[in-house]
Order: sequence, then C-alpha cells, then structure tokens
Amino acid sequence: MDRISAKILNEMMGVDKELPPRPAPKEERQAAADHWTRPILLERAAYLGKLARYGQGWASETIKEYPQHCVMLWFRSRDSDAEVSESAAHILYVLDGKATLATGGTRIGAAGIRGGTSHPLRPGDVVHIAAGQPYQLLVEGENTVTCLVLKVQENS
Repeated sequence: MDRISAKILNEMMGVDKELPPRPAPKEERQAAADHWTRPILLERAAYLGKLARYGQGWASETIKEYPQHCVMLWFRSRDSDAEVSESAAHILYVLDGKATLATGGTRIGAAGIRGGTSHPLRPGDVVHIAAGQPYQLLVEGENTVTCLVLKVQENS
C-alpha cells in the first residue's frame, strides 16, 4: 500500500498513527532437503571422467552452494596437487574407485607432502580434513577415484 492510500485509510478508520509499511515479499524459501542418489552422482562422475580424460586428469563440479558449506563432486585419474584450505574443512565420501590420501606433514609446493600420514581410500570411506591441514589425493596407475566432498567453512 502506498503512503497516500495508508493515510486515507487511517483517516477513514479514525486512526491517528500511520500503519506500518507492508513487508517486502519473502524470498523463495530453501528446500527442506536436497537429495542426490548414488546413481545420479556416478552419472555426473562419468561425465567428469570424460572431461578429465581430455584435460589434466581431474575434474570437479560444485553441486550446490549453501551459506556456510558447499557440496562438490571430484573425479581424479591422476595425483592431485598438494593443497591447504586455510578456512574450510573438507569431508570426503568415496563413491567409487580407490586412491591414497596423504594428510598432515609439510606441504612442499604443489608437488607433495613430506612427513604426512597415508590413508588408503575405498568406496564407502569417509575422511575429515581439518582447515589448515595439507592434503593430497594420490591415484596409482590406471585407477580413478570419485568423491562427494563437503567443503565446510570454519570460524576463524
């Protein structure tokens, strides 16, 4: 209701205070739950595998972003660079394939990690990598690995 209409309505109703402005329409509400089945994720991973084959041996996509986290899908057919995420923890759920995850220790540029811990990964495994910790996915030979990844922002 515009200001003039509100003033007229107030005078007609004998109200000497102005009515509060009408609230702006609420934004579209977020779904109560998002659901991705394993077959759908593996279908997306097959597409990422094709991209990886013609690229650098890896591909990833963000499935959905939320205020404090995001859901991603990773496909690797070769070793990843050694990385450190200073502000976000990573939770990996292995959907398919196998790899070794090196964590901790000291990151030596993108090439690798010295003095870390190795974790063999198989389908169904879940790993939490804390923010600030070096990590690297190592993929041997003709193997590949597909992971559902939750990237969660941690308070600084």
